[in-house]
Amino acid sequence: MSKPIRRKTRVLNISVPPEMYSDIEEVAEAENRTKSELMREAFRHYQFVRRWRLIRGWGEETAVRLNLETDEELEAFLG
Repeated sequence: MSKPIRRKTRVLNISVPPEMYSDIEEVAEAENRTKSELMREAFRHYQFVRRWRLIRGWGEETAVRLNLETDEELEAFLG
């Protein structure tokens, strides 16, 4: 017997308001893409923004801890 073929993707069902669904369909058709491709891109963008928000928060916490209030003070600190 042959091994079963495994999917390289997983199925995720989500619910969105009807207006958003219409917008998603419209954009997908206009860009000749699938709704799945649009949702994957949206999530990648969300992850990117989230990571930068975390990095920025860490930077702000570090600046407070080091008592750095301006870009000039940061540049002087970094040498």
